[in-house]
Amino acid sequence: MENDQQNKRGGITEFFRTLFLPLTATLDFLQKYFKAIILLLIILAIIGASQKESLQKPNLMRITLYGTIIDSKPVLDEIKLAQKPSIKGVLFVVDSPGGAVAPSIEISEAIKRLAQKKPVVAYAAGTMASGSYYASIWSKKIVANPGAIIGSIGVIFESPQIKGLLDKIGIKPQVVKAGKYKEVGTPFREWKEYEKQEIEKIIFDTYNMFTSDVAKARGLDLNRSDDWAQAHIFTARQAKKVGLVDEVGTIEEAKKLTAKLAKVKNPRWYKKDKIDQIIEKLANETSSKLSMLLAPKLL
Repeated sequence: MENDQQNKRGGITEFFRTLFLPLTATLDFLQKYFKAIILLLIILAIIGASQKESLQKPNLMRITLYGTIIDSKPVLDEIKLAQKPSIKGVLFVVDSPGGAVAPSIEISEAIKRLAQKKPVVAYAAGTMASGSYYASIWSKKIVANPGAIIGSIGVIFESPQIKGLLDKIGIKPQVVKAGKYKEVGTPFREWKEYEKQEIEKIIFDTYNMFTSDVAKARGLDLNRSDDWAQAHIFTARQAKKVGLVDEVGTIEEAKKLTAKLAKVKNPRWYKKDKIDQIIEKLANETSSKLSMLLAPKLL
């Protein structure tokens, strides 16, 4: 009798175990893999958000010019990307002391061509001087951070003179050359007067080209270039007074101006890949430090 009752209770227990098996199995699964499920849901949410964002094409783009200008290719690649019809306006963010002549002009001309197709606003984030100012002049508007340094419109060529050091350690250079001016700029001795004059021809011609382009781009009087050129350095407010910049403001104000000029009501900014941003920043910092140590500065 007792065995019959136990068997009966066991049958009832087994019945209910079978009945609730799907529920208990689901609860066991959730308890065991709770963290993994939460992680999966987060990943799916991120993917869903990115897919939704990708459906809305960016209509504005930010191009950056940081550090000493040595190679124009990174900026030119960004400018090429900004030529897409979906990009309606460009914010050109600059924080650079200048650099070599040729790449500065390459960037300047590329910005000029871009500005003929869509509005470009240049923003002086910290320093917009010399070659980096040259690169920015054809923008539709130039906005300067209140603490920015602007100007230094001038040209320089410099090279160390290490003859004294070589004499002390007993080293004398040996040179075989063809052409009177082949040793122009040599660091191994003091420059001769005719060599200085040869360098001056290049410097003054480049300076005249620089000031002429600034006058055309900014609508300034070339006859009064001593007021805004001659390598004068200006604060943002001073630069506005002499006509080198249009507005003094923050990056947010520059972004709003870009959207306004581009006639964009719902700004969607193009976003770079995070890894690309880190690599670009490291490359710019490294090249800037090397250029300060090794490369003669022309602008």
